[in-house]
Amino acid sequence: MIQNVDLYKSNKIQQASGSEASTVQAGQGTQAFSEVLDAVHTEKKEAVDTNTMEDIFIRASEKHQVPINLLKSVAKAESNFNPDAVSHCGAQGVMQLMPSTAEGLGVKDAFDPEENIMGGAKYLSMMLNQYDGDVKLALAAYNAGSGNVAKYGGIPPFKETQAYVKKVTAYMEEEMGVISVKVESKAGAAQGKTTQPLFMPLTQADLDYTYQDYVRFMELYQEQKSWNQMMALYKNR
Repeated sequence: MIQNVDLYKSNKIQQASGSEASTVQAGQGTQAFSEVLDAVHTEKKEAVDTNTMEDIFIRASEKHQVPINLLKSVAKAESNFNPDAVSHCGAQGVMQLMPSTAEGLGVKDAFDPEENIMGGAKYLSMMLNQYDGDVKLALAAYNAGSGNVAKYGGIPPFKETQAYVKKVTAYMEEEMGVISVKVESKAGAAQGKTTQPLFMPLTQADLDYTYQDYVRFMELYQEQKSWNQMMALYKNR
């Protein structure tokens, strides 16, 4: 059941005009539904910082000649774009660099998104060169180490590594964007930083919804609202 509702859309889009799916009544006058969606998307984009993680990925991709969708897919699989992430084995930051690896790559602050992503891009570039552009072998080395790839003559028979390679390659097929939200960060506060940007993935599917999708959403919302009212009456008997 729907727990949270985007009231912005319900205020913006108040009434469908007859049976036509292309127009809705919004505020004063009739406005195309696609125009309302465009306005919402524009406002979302304007709310994002100019120097976002998206910009860092672009620079890292260009500098180290690594496909940007590969960088983003690794970041999503490793930390879900969280610059403060720390794994159980001590890997740090967006690209989950081990301290020794980060040091070897010249990364001084693994929790700094720019340094971390640049370091991860540099390491992926090295792996791609080592394996003649074979993305799966590069990912296996990123996860399990190049020593294990050499030992087993390919992707190691580790369940974690095999699942990791499949996950990242699946992410690579998506059109993945990145949006940023300012939140309080415990790790950032421990380093004397009051806030740290938390980055969340935004796929193309999140943007490409139709009028029919919206109608179904509102139907579900009304069903949930009616259910809540009925339950409230039942509890207050």
